[in-house]
Amino acid sequence: MTERTFTESFKVAADQLQSAVERVLREGNVRRVIIKQHGRSIAEFPLTVGVVGAVFAPILAAVGALAAVLSDCTIEVERAASDDKPNVA
Repeated sequence: MTERTFTESFKVAADQLQSAVERVLREGNVRRVIIKQHGRSIAEFPLTVGVVGAVFAPILAAVGALAAVLSDCTIEVERAASDDKPNVA
């Protein structure tokens, strides 16, 4: 089994930032969340496999503080996708 990563990005308004990040974190298979404004990285949250809900609280608090000072921004999400194809020799 090999593991691949892929990145997706979407734009959100500042008032939707915290709920969008919370939704992404709860979906799982997230490796990293990057918040950008005007193409510049504002914050980056690397996540490890097996992160539990209690660890989300400080991340969401930081995102909430960012939302207070940012206008429109982009969220980039790096996800892990496993390739379950068996190795054939």
